[in-house]
Amino acid sequence: MPVTKTFMPTMQWSASRSIAVAALGSLALFSGHAQAQAQSQPPPGLAGTYQCRPNPDPCAWPGRTPSISQAGNKLQVKGDNGEMADAVLTSNTTISAGATFNSTGIIRPDHSIDWSDGTKWNKQ
Repeated sequence: MPVTKTFMPTMQWSASRSIAVAALGSLALFSGHAQAQAQSQPPPGLAGTYQCRPNPDPCAWPGRTPSISQAGNKLQVKGDNGEMADAVLTSNTTISAGATFNSTGIIRPDHSIDWSDGTKWNKQ
């Protein structure tokens, strides 16, 4: 009768694996805390009238004095000519506007917006 050997893997933890696991656990806790903290902060108040400034492109679609209305993270951008575009806060520092504006923006601490279309809007 042949003799069979059964392979039984053994789990050996080294000190470096233990440190790595502890570090990953700490990172997960920190990341979760940062996300919860970011979600608990109210969205920036962007409602109001803006002055569009070329930066470096001219203010074509919205005109010189666009406005934004806001309900939580949902925004509506209105140009001088009455055209509107729905937008959404994708974070407390970024905004994405759909058709007809089709731009993304970075919200600065003073609530000005640097748009991907090459313009900057200063809140009045």
